[in-house]
Amino acid sequence: MRFQALFFLLLLACMYLSLAQGSYENCCLRHVTGLKKSTKRNVVHYRIQETDGGCNIKAVVFILKKGKTVCANPSHKWVQHLMTVVNKTPGNRE
Repeated sequence: MRFQALFFLLLLACMYLSLAQGSYENCCLRHVTGLKKSTKRNVVHYRIQETDGGCNIKAVVFILKKGKTVCANPSHKWVQHLMTVVNKTPGNRE
């Protein structure tokens, strides 16, 4: 009986650790300082990353035409301006 209980607890511990390893989020770890004009023209959408959950910095994640993402500091003026430009572009409303 004790062996079965110990085996069951060991099995649960292994399952918990394997589930915990797969819980990473898609988070920005740092910001870029700026973007070239050509890169800004390729921005098609953006999303806001909050500091809740597993993400530890606030960021604006710009999505480019080919699916690449760029993380920027939401307090910078150029980031706020680019967000406004993207919102005004037809078909890119948030």
